[in-house]
Amino acid sequence: DYRGPTTRHIARNPVKHDEFVRSAAARQRYWSRASRGYAGVARARPNAAHRALAQLEAAGLIAGTITQNVDGLHQAAGSASVIEIHGSLHRVHCLACAETYPREQVQSTIAAANPGWLDAGTAPGTLAPDGDAEIAPAAQVAFRPPICAACGGPLMPDVVFFGGCVPPARAAAARELVAAADGLLVVGSSLTVFSGYRFVRQADRLNLPVAIVTLGHTRGHKHASVTVDAPLGEVLPEVVQALGVRP
Repeated sequence: DYRGPTTRHIARNPVKHDEFVRSAAARQRYWSRASRGYAGVARARPNAAHRALAQLEAAGLIAGTITQNVDGLHQAAGSASVIEIHGSLHRVHCLACAETYPREQVQSTIAAANPGWLDAGTAPGTLAPDGDAEIAPAAQVAFRPPICAACGGPLMPDVVFFGGCVPPARAAAARELVAAADGLLVVGSSLTVFSGYRFVRQADRLNLPVAIVTLGHTRGHKHASVTVDAPLGEVLPEVVQALGVRP
């Protein structure tokens, strides 16, 4: 968990959006860490909660999923209607010419420009939930960040960094999904970031029931009709079973 009951105390120091765009040193820091951490993201597989949400969608009980996650695991589990409001780590774009690349291609470019870098991997306990790996600053000095093959411009993952904005079209699609729904189910989010909390507020304005399943208290509890403090991988499969949904 990024902000779960047992992880809230962990200091996070992610590169901010403006810092990444303006500073070559910030891009070097980001890519040196994220390039190693991506292996953990690429290996990740959907869990019971991801599969349960996909089953509920297939049964017509969920109209769509709005996710703050950037790992693609909802789609891997079988969810068809997914709005990734914070983007995806599996895509990369050029800040200069907007050319796009699959992340695996960029990883190969990084490996070629920095022999042995990716082979070092990450030490246990150093990988953050967003794929960022802790690496000593001294080790980052010689790292060569990836550049665009088309124009030589700086590359950025297709994710919304802290301080960045959700693309308007993506935010509008999510608002439309909530507006057309009979209710809003929040799973696994502290709702600390407004990009997710806004949909709880929207549902409240529309008098839609809000249910929250997560560990610990959230910013949205005051708007919720139902709250369940328990692991998603236990609760959501029980919901699937209780509703008689077949896998």
